[in-house]
Amino acid sequence: MSDPFIAAALLEGVPSSYRSTRDSIDAVLRDRGLRKSTPEHTARSLLLGAWASATLEGSSFDVDELAEGGGDETAKAAVRLSTQLLGLLPMWRTSPVQAMARIHALAAAGSVADEDLGRPVNPDGVKRLQALGDMMKEKSEAPALVVAALAHAEIIAAGAFISHNAVVARAVERLLFVDRGIDPASVTVPEVGHVMDAQGYFAALKAYESQATGVHQWLLWCADSYARAAEASPLNGK
Repeated sequence: MSDPFIAAALLEGVPSSYRSTRDSIDAVLRDRGLRKSTPEHTARSLLLGAWASATLEGSSFDVDELAEGGGDETAKAAVRLSTQLLGLLPMWRTSPVQAMARIHALAAAGSVADEDLGRPVNPDGVKRLQALGDMMKEKSEAPALVVAALAHAEIIAAGAFISHNAVVARAVERLLFVDRGIDPASVTVPEVGHVMDAQGYFAALKAYESQATGVHQWLLWCADSYARAAEASPLNGK
């Protein structure tokens, strides 16, 4: 089977951009061995990610309010998902589509009818999710960051679930950071990288879905966003 991600990974400017971004992430994570991540760093990163993801969905509460159990239903759902997300790694590794369904059920509980929780409703979207799930099981020579970026955009473009597709996409992106060895302790914050330039985020996603050059535009945008994700890590005192 041909490598499903390599063509995109070799687009002009992508290899150098992602090498630079990976260096930025690795510098934060290793810092010449002086920094040691702790469970508290991971928990803080997940909370920051929940806040950022909820903000991209229109929530206006700050991260401290979320930490104290406040916020609207969107924010509370994002926090609920964040507390269980890393526990879904074993499921992700064996059945990516099932893991995406579980993520949707966690994210959308209380917002949609129970019968729609974790159940893709768009037939074309279901096919795209299944294709993506199959791709996730194949080895790729593409950089792991490129795989995470493409999975993120593809889940949103598929629109398989009745709601919360973008929340699912950002959660999968974080899982891939862990699963593919980018950030095993999950202490960078990709969601914050996106919310720091929300207008650019939505524009790049729109391009991915609608323009011939959209994949290229999205990947280059994500390279910058992932560098911001490293800077937002609690390891930097954030």
